[in-house]
Amino acid sequence: MNKSLETLKKLNRFQELTPARIGLERAGSSIATQQILNFDLDHARARDAVHLPFDEQEIEAQLKARKTPSIKVKSAAPNRTVYLQQPDLGRKLDDASRLALKEIPHPAPPGFDLGIVIADGLSTRAIHSNAIAFLDQFLSQSFIRDLRCAPVVIASQARVALADEIGECLNVRLSIILIGERPGLSASDSMGIYLTYHPKKGRTDAQRNCISNIRQGGLDYKQAARQLKNLVSGAFKLGLSGVHLKQTSQLK
Repeated sequence: MNKSLETLKKLNRFQELTPARIGLERAGSSIATQQILNFDLDHARARDAVHLPFDEQEIEAQLKARKTPSIKVKSAAPNRTVYLQQPDLGRKLDDASRLALKEIPHPAPPGFDLGIVIADGLSTRAIHSNAIAFLDQFLSQSFIRDLRCAPVVIASQARVALADEIGECLNVRLSIILIGERPGLSASDSMGIYLTYHPKKGRTDAQRNCISNIRQGGLDYKQAARQLKNLVSGAFKLGLSGVHLKQTSQLK
């Protein structure tokens, strides 16, 4: 077989397995026009995913339709521009939100077992597309019925660490945040989930666990919900999260 033809067939097989840009067509010494247009389109989608306004009302309405209580909060970043330029503000609650969370009645000690946060992060498109569908899978699992769950918190202009302060205000044993991941040129709608045991301000990334790339074409909701259940069960059993917690921890 001609070596060039054989190489092309191999590239075609790889292209079927990944959205990554491999084996791009060329026209002379340049990349083909169609490939350049595809790149420009994906770049535009990534930018739109970052700047698309967060539809908190729609998320709240969908939770209400499922009889799931919720509360909306904001970070200390007053708008998208500040949020992007000063990431530290996205990790803090604004004063009104902090007060509202502390006024939620807590169950008798030790308080709530689980706190769930839905946050826009760096891709509101990811949250609009995936958050509620994932929660339908996760909350339908039988072990949830044995847990005391706080109202779902809908957070805007939020970074991952905002869930630490939210969890501290609600006095939850474990916090979970569903958040839009930084868009890439092959995926602008990818949602990540971070889990932290005993959340409080000052937790580090090493004290969290992450499940990434949840989206159509990525990790499906059912598998992600199963992975999160394993992490939650392991965290409650061991009393920790982060680098020492694995998805099989609860099986040991």
